[in-house]
Amino acid sequence: MRRLPLRALVLAGSLLLSMVLPPVSPAHATPPTMASRMAAVQSAKTINYYPSNAGWTFMWTNFDPVRIDADLTRAAALGATNVRAIIFPQTFGYPTPAPAYAQKLSQFIGIADTHGLSVKLTLFDWWSGYSDVANSITWAQSLVTPYATDPRVIAVEVKNEFQPGDAAAVTWVRQVIPAIRTVAPAMPLTLSVDGGTGATGMASIRSQLATTPLDYYDFHFYGASERSLAEIRRAQNAVAPDPIVIGETGVSTHTGTEGEQSAYLARVFRASFEAGVGSVAPWTLNDFAAGAIPPNSAVSTMPAQYKFGLYRTDTTAKSSASVTGTAWTTGTTSNSVLNLGFELPLIDSPWRNYQPAAGTAAITSESSRTGSKSARFHGTTRNGSNLPSLLTSPVTPVQGGHQWHAEAYARGVSATGITEIALSWFDINGAWISQNTSNRLPVGNSSWTLLSVDAVAPATATSVQLHLKSGDNTGTVYFDDVAIS
Repeated sequence: MRRLPLRALVLAGSLLLSMVLPPVSPAHATPPTMASRMAAVQSAKTINYYPSNAGWTFMWTNFDPVRIDADLTRAAALGATNVRAIIFPQTFGYPTPAPAYAQKLSQFIGIADTHGLSVKLTLFDWWSGYSDVANSITWAQSLVTPYATDPRVIAVEVKNEFQPGDAAAVTWVRQVIPAIRTVAPAMPLTLSVDGGTGATGMASIRSQLATTPLDYYDFHFYGASERSLAEIRRAQNAVAPDPIVIGETGVSTHTGTEGEQSAYLARVFRASFEAGVGSVAPWTLNDFAAGAIPPNSAVSTMPAQYKFGLYRTDTTAKSSASVTGTAWTTGTTSNSVLNLGFELPLIDSPWRNYQPAAGTAAITSESSRTGSKSARFHGTTRNGSNLPSLLTSPVTPVQGGHQWHAEAYARGVSATGITEIALSWFDINGAWISQNTSNRLPVGNSSWTLLSVDAVAPATATSVQLHLKSGDNTGTVYFDDVAIS
C-alpha cells in the first residue's frame, strides 16, 4: 500500500485535535520550555500508578476519580512530585480518541495537579500495530497536542518497553517521534526498555534513532539490587551524554518478604544517588486485588505481579513506603532496613537463609546481646565446602578497591564445627569472585564474642553478601548486633 508523506500524516492528524481536551486553564498559562521540562524530568519523584482494584486498561474503563484522588493523596504525602499515566490505544479509541476517554485523562491530570503532582504520559502500551503509521500519528498527536504547553505534563514516553530488535517498531517510531515533535516541540520524548533489554537495548535505540533522537532514556531496572550501581552506570554509559531516569524498579513481595522489598528499593535509591540519577520511580503504588488485572493479559497469570506495591490492597503501608518516602524527601537511605539487630518482625526482615538443607537460622528471644532478639543456629551440617548461613547485602553499593568492614557478635552453647562471618564478592554478572572470613568462635560454651572482617573489594566486584555462618554444629550459636560498612 502506498505510504503518505510524513507532512501529509502530520496534517491529517491535526484535523482531529479540536475533538479532545479543553484548553489549559489560566492557572497554567505560563508555557514550559524544553529546558524546564527536562529539569523536572530529571528530578521527578515519580510513582507508577494504577488503582489496586483496576490495573492497566481497567483504570480507564472503570475510571474512579474518588479512588484516584485518595491514592494520589497518599502518593503526595510520601513525597511524590510526579505520577505516570499509561494509555492504551484500543481502550481510548483508535485512531480517534473517544471524547469520554480524553476527558478521563484530563480529569486524571487535574486530580494529580490538586496534589502537586505533575504527570508523565506513556503512549502505545499493549501495542504492536507498527504497520499503521498514519493512524498512530493521528492518535498520538490528538492526545499530546492539548498538553503541548501545559506545565502539568512534563514528558511523553512514546512506547512502553520498546524492543529495539523489532525492525518494524524501529521504522514506526522513527516517524512517530518527529510527528509528535511537530505539535509539541517543547515536550521531552523518551522510550523505555525492559529489564532484560537493559543497557544493550538502550545503546541500540540510541544508534538506530540517530536522526530522530530522544531527549532522555527511561531504564526499567529489575535486576539484582546489590549490583544496581554497576547496572545504572552501564546504562548511563550506553547513552552518554544523554540523561537517564529509572522509570520502573522494584521487587514483588509474593515470594519474598516485605523487608526484602524495602532493602531492594533502598539499594536502588542509594545507587542512583551515587550515579547522579535524580529520578527513581518504584513500581508500583499499590498491590493489586484478585481480578484487578485484565484477564486477557499475560500479566494477570503471574502471581508476583499482584504484589509489587508500596501499599497493600487495604491501603496499609508496607515498610517500603517509608523507605521510598524517606529517599524522596531527604535523599537518604538508612541501614535500618537491614534489621542488623534482628528486632524487626520477620515480614520486615531482608535476611535470607543460604544452604537451608544444611540448617537454617531462627529468630529467637532466648538470648540476645542487646535488644530482645538474636539469630540462632542449632544442629547444622554442611553442603560440601559450603556452610549454612544467614545472609544479606548492604545498602551502600560496592565499588572495586574500596575498604569494607563487617562485624557481628556470636555466642556458643556446646557449639561445634565452624562459626564465622564472611564477605562474599560478586562481579557485574553475579559470578562469585572470592570471600574474606573473620576470626572463628571457639567451640564449646562462650560469652558474646566479636567476629570481624576487614577487606578491600576486588577490582571487579560490584556486590557483596555478608554471611553469618555456623556449620557442622551439633550445639547452638546465637548472632546479634551485626554491622557492615
